Amino acid sequence: MLVIMNALTTEAEIERVKERIRELGYKDHHIQGQTNVAIALIGNKGTQDRIYLEGLPGVQQVIPISKPYKLASRETRQENTVVRVGGVAFGSGQVAMIAGPCAVETREQTIHIAKLVAEGGAVMMRGGAYKPRTSPYSFQGLGEPGLEILAEAREQTGLPVVTEVVDPGTAPLVAQYADMLQIGTRNMQNFTLLKEVGKLGMPVLLKRGMSANLDETLMSAEYLMSHGTSDVVVCERGVRTFGNHARNTLDVSIIPVFKRVSHLPIIVDPSHAAGDRLSVIPLGLAGVGAGADGLIVDVHHDPEHALVDGPQALLPEQFTELMDVLSRVTVALGKSLQVPAST
Repeated sequence: MLVIMNALTTEAEIERVKERIRELGYKDHHIQGQTNVAIALIGNKGTQDRIYLEGLPGVQQVIPISKPYKLASRETRQENTVVRVGGVAFGSGQVAMIAGPCAVETREQTIHIAKLVAEGGAVMMRGGAYKPRTSPYSFQGLGEPGLEILAEAREQTGLPVVTEVVDPGTAPLVAQYADMLQIGTRNMQNFTLLKEVGKLGMPVLLKRGMSANLDETLMSAEYLMSHGTSDVVVCERGVRTFGNHARNTLDVSIIPVFKRVSHLPIIVDPSHAAGDRLSVIPLGLAGVGAGADGLIVDVHHDPEHALVDGPQALLPEQFTELMDVLSRVTVALGKSLQVPAST
């Protein structure tokens, strides 16, 4: 349920409603709207307890929420959530570009690519210090030394950093270095990890599971939000289908539906969908055309020697081409391409 407070409510009235919610055995979640305050009940199973809330001072109405994901639902919050990471805003109406290597391999490689994407117009950098891999023999990432390299790349370029968290034990460590934490597709339903990352209260990039439907994806976002973070950006990165023409099938159709049912921002990862750099630009443009709030792409200056996902990484000149085309496409859509804060 959602308790809507009237526009003239006082802090004391809001606190009394929260106390009553806790007395009923639920958690309360404060939602600051443009004109009103709303308080969501977390954990309620039905609407029978609404009678204990409707008569409290300051309460305008109590609304049942039909979606299983309460905090992520547009029923709970009508206006779009804008997630801010440093000077970057997701969901503001501008299209944000995240770019960088799939994995942090060396200091020289990472700093070089960071400077390339910063000069090319990216507003945020990606790079994996911990890499969950299908094969136990594949490169698993540099760990904390990789995080230190990412922090140095941020210092030299000014780009905020997003990097993946793979287990609850290293989550606090990653949070010390990153500006945004990433939950990868294989961990989208690792609920223990979601709870721990949510408690950190940092912005989170949540990648859709390769076999997850819309409701399952939003329920994972709900785990994060119900445990402490309100800043969640969902990422469509392709789903597993019978098709063998691409690494994954980019599900562009989820974007407009997602926008209707949730207030959270959604971005697209065309690199992991395509698995082939020649398809990254058209898939990225398709995602933005469908309403995505941004893109996250792999870029590498020497992909033939990349330790992870070299075939899908854009060459520097291809990244330049993508940014050039994207700047014109966003104008045609009535939007704009977000520029670095220092620009």
